[in-house]
Amino acid sequence: MATTAYSSLTFSGQAPVWDMDTNRAAMFKLLSDQTGNRVVVFEEVMPAGCGTPLHLHHPSDEIMYVLSGEFTFQIGEEVSSGGAGTCVFMPRGIAHAWKNSGAEAGRALFVFTPVEGGQMFEEMLREQRPFPSLDSATIERFRREYGWEILGPSPL
Repeated sequence: MATTAYSSLTFSGQAPVWDMDTNRAAMFKLLSDQTGNRVVVFEEVMPAGCGTPLHLHHPSDEIMYVLSGEFTFQIGEEVSSGGAGTCVFMPRGIAHAWKNSGAEAGRALFVFTPVEGGQMFEEMLREQRPFPSLDSATIERFRREYGWEILGPSPL
């Protein structure tokens, strides 16, 4: 059984892993073709301070379940935070952002249903290049194809 280490956190098993950035990786638990295009599930490890811009996905709902660390979330106008065991629902069409607001790396499980929002990550898994190395035209193509809209920088 292979183990890949990121900071003090590890992923083990045979699931495909995408090295998203320095000390940031996603391990895919369920790919869209394994679920009949119903759901995409991946676990992500992200360093302190890592987060998303304010965005929304038109076709998919997103669920984030915090496994470790401390995160801050904005969903619509509501801001909240939570640690391990926190479960957050980010409905399609609603602006949201999240940030690892803790002092250490954190881990979370992400679920996208229907699959389109998560398929963008599957596409990047196939690319097997860190996110910062993708050119802006490729990223924009992925966003358009999978229904993501960036509304602005992180509000967190």
